[in-house]
Amino acid sequence: MAEKPKSMVLGVVAAAVFAGLGRMVIQKIKADLAARDHRVTAPLDAETRAKISEALRKPR
Repeated sequence: MAEKPKSMVLGVVAAAVFAGLGRMVIQKIKADLAARDHRVTAPLDAETRAKISEALRKPR
């Protein structure tokens, strides 16, 4: 009798998941580098935080 062919579904799904995770990691690294180059994520001082808080609480 001929052997039953093994399913390739698990391998294909695993490869797709691995490729998707790898792509997400690469995008995260690129975004972090771009943010650092453009200084987008600078820490806020106490005065700036107070102004933002006041502006958000004040009704228009």
